[in-house]
Amino acid sequence: MSHPLYVAFIWHQHQPLYKSPTNQQYHLPWVRLHGTKDYLDLILLLEKYPKLHQTVNLVPSLILQLEEYIAGTAFDPYLTASLTPVEQLTTVQKEFIVQHFFDANHHTLIDPHPRYAQLYHQRQEKGQAWCLANWQAVDYSDLLAWHNLAWIDPLFWDDPEIATWLKQDRNFTLSDRQRIYSKQKQILSRIVPQHRKMQETGQLEVTTTPYTHPILPLLADTNSGRVAVPNMTLPSARFQWMEDIPRHLQKAWDFYQQRFGQVPRGLWPSEQSVSPEVLPYIIKQGFQWICSDEAVLGWTLKHFFHRDGAGNVEQPELLYRPYRLQTPAGDLSIVFRDHRLSDLIGFTYSSMSPKQATADLVGHLQAIARKQRENPTEQPWLVTIALDGENCWEFYPQDGKPFLETLYQSLSDQENIKLVTVSEFLDKYPATATIPGEQLHSGSWVDGSFTTWIGDPVKNRAWDYLTQARRILAKHPEATEENNPEVWEALYAAEGSDWFWWFGEGHSSNQDAIFDQLFREHLCGIYKALNEQIPPYLTKPLEIHENKVDHRPESFIHPIIDGTGDEQDWDKAGRIEVGGSRGTMHQSSLVQRIFYGVDHLNFYLRVDLKSGVRPGKELPKELNLLWYYPGQPMINSPAPLAEVPDLAPVNYLFHHHLEINLLAQTILFREAADHYQWHPRASRAQVAFNSCLEIAIPWADLQVPPDYPVRLILVLADDGCFHSYLPENSLIPIEVP
Repeated sequence: MSHPLYVAFIWHQHQPLYKSPTNQQYHLPWVRLHGTKDYLDLILLLEKYPKLHQTVNLVPSLILQLEEYIAGTAFDPYLTASLTPVEQLTTVQKEFIVQHFFDANHHTLIDPHPRYAQLYHQRQEKGQAWCLANWQAVDYSDLLAWHNLAWIDPLFWDDPEIATWLKQDRNFTLSDRQRIYSKQKQILSRIVPQHRKMQETGQLEVTTTPYTHPILPLLADTNSGRVAVPNMTLPSARFQWMEDIPRHLQKAWDFYQQRFGQVPRGLWPSEQSVSPEVLPYIIKQGFQWICSDEAVLGWTLKHFFHRDGAGNVEQPELLYRPYRLQTPAGDLSIVFRDHRLSDLIGFTYSSMSPKQATADLVGHLQAIARKQRENPTEQPWLVTIALDGENCWEFYPQDGKPFLETLYQSLSDQENIKLVTVSEFLDKYPATATIPGEQLHSGSWVDGSFTTWIGDPVKNRAWDYLTQARRILAKHPEATEENNPEVWEALYAAEGSDWFWWFGEGHSSNQDAIFDQLFREHLCGIYKALNEQIPPYLTKPLEIHENKVDHRPESFIHPIIDGTGDEQDWDKAGRIEVGGSRGTMHQSSLVQRIFYGVDHLNFYLRVDLKSGVRPGKELPKELNLLWYYPGQPMINSPAPLAEVPDLAPVNYLFHHHLEINLLAQTILFREAADHYQWHPRASRAQVAFNSCLEIAIPWADLQVPPDYPVRLILVLADDGCFHSYLPENSLIPIEVP
């Protein structure tokens, strides 16, 4: 029997609770700004393509905050400054504005607007101190206006008022800024009604998440962290509060019913985190299906999902189907997302043209459809593509509008690909494959583990703080949700996953200190609502918030290779300090630091040099990149240079070599051959040398499969003669996506 290939897109829309229980003020503006840029336009674009059905997950903590902004009761420091007459701005506010009102991807949100770009480049080139000393009232007023205007989605630019402001460009008044705020509230007020309307027409399915986005398996038992990582260092105190799970689920259920006039069918478990212990609560609450990641399915089935050279899953019949989880409490359907296809949208397609990105994604789907036709079954396949529905668009031109329009048109034209909501697929084709509930792996979308939220010393300290506050609440049985709602709201907020995401190693932003403060304020809210003494440790940050020197990559990156070293392009890259910051013995180093990172298309490298050095003078003329593949059977050769010292790691045997002539900015790419020879190969690597050296090497050059272990060393040379190597006594670790 021939079936179309069914595809379920699930967009996850979420923000943590930014409202402080101490002063009822919002610390950060992301609900308001993402609300005007990301939540409404996504489904308005979809509405133009009625054949395409999708699923959107709206987290209760997001909707709650949207409603307060719509009501005019939510204020954050960014909004307060935006509505303040510039003559009344304090020095502290001006410093805050100069530092934070460019918090956006400048390529897509700042540079397209001449006046906003002018102010941004003044700050970048002349510094914050210069801006504070020289900016006039009109500069501050324009910046306040543009910070809010730039976050309004291009889909709304044909609105007459918005079009007027965009054309105006400069000389904004307080009245203009007030009207921009009113326009923001108008857009926010349409979000939930539009989702409800499209759900009622059948084009959309709206799902929900536990109330404040907690990781349910860790609420059940923090020891579940050891399922994937048996030697994980756990918090001092074991957190085990099963009873909080049905509370989060019930609140989400009730919250959803009130806004959408029906009960939810699907649940997006926070961070796609699941465990056998949480299933009975989800089933008893009435949810019919949940979603998780292919890594969780892989662990569950004890099957690693390999991909072919084109990036398509081998044994796709295991991934592209719903499963039925069988438990004593009843059954529950579960779908698992294709991690790579989801990541391509989330992290890679923003750096490609809409036509090229669409062709790539539809090409993958067509390849899956061919596999389905070659292996016909009664049960059709379901490809689940599930990802964050807000953050990725900041990196797309025009907030992803050209890409989504091109993609949706192409998908509408495909006769053998059908986009569905998860529920409509399950109604027609209920899950036939089964997994015993107790067999389900305990893990999340991140490597099938919980290491992003527990196991790090700082994360563990936060869990200990939460455990102590939860124990205090347990000693007050009289404090019910009816007579003391404040204490429970503070607990729910503190149990959210987002705080733990940012603590310790792994993720960082310029707002780490605010997330630290918010978490502790929510905990303080518990003690305050119970009239208990607040522990002194809650008045101090969990960690010292400063820029870490050396660190691994935090996310995919997509730098523009122009030799300028744009700070936003590389802020999520791995970093190795070589020069001055390592101490006096390295002050004379020609190379100061190395940045490195990846996306699905390229490996990226940036080399920052000591100020004033010139190739062929102080700096050797050639930089050689040598790739080492530990433990892999392949032909390898020694570095093709003279006078290489017989010392590890430069005396290793390598498989790929890229020679960069720093004077001419030309490249020679070679691959190891028999008898310790090197053969030239074609390369599409990009090199640019200006204020720094930036390099992009396509994975297609290296021809390595996904998840392959790769190591890199940098060797400086003059006329083919070894000079020195980097990093010192080590190799750069690369993770192939």
